[in-house]
Amino acid sequence: MSKLQVIRLSKEFRFEAAHALWNYDGLCRNIHGHSYILRVTIKGTPVNDTANPKNGMVMDFSALKKIVKEVIVEPFDHAFMVNDSMPESMFSDAGQMFGRIMRLPYQPTCENMIVDFAARIRTRLPNNIILHSLRLYETSNSFAEWLAEDNL
Repeated sequence: MSKLQVIRLSKEFRFEAAHALWNYDGLCRNIHGHSYILRVTIKGTPVNDTANPKNGMVMDFSALKKIVKEVIVEPFDHAFMVNDSMPESMFSDAGQMFGRIMRLPYQPTCENMIVDFAARIRTRLPNNIILHSLRLYETSNSFAEWLAEDNL
């Protein structure tokens, strides 16, 4: 191959989490859970160095997996997410029932979560790798999408 090509790689991750939307006027104000699927797409050019064990790779899938597991899957899996604007009295006793309460500086909607996830992942990627897009499925037919080109 003569000219290096820009390649996109994608990997999917799954986690379970619950949330309640503070001050919301619909059913999602109640505690409920989702089986989230997060698709992470990065882009870059493959390593072009026969002496490098990663020759031909944009990024080792296992390296991407390690990053996303550490910053998204492990902290969010089986957590109960709440907006930190919610009064403590609303869920203070819940800590005895729910061992993993995540007080987030935003309403834990799919839209806000994906913006948070993009920031978390971007800070961990090598300099030569670009976070191209994220897609976060909240249900099998509802998702939010984040694209780098929209967020320059």
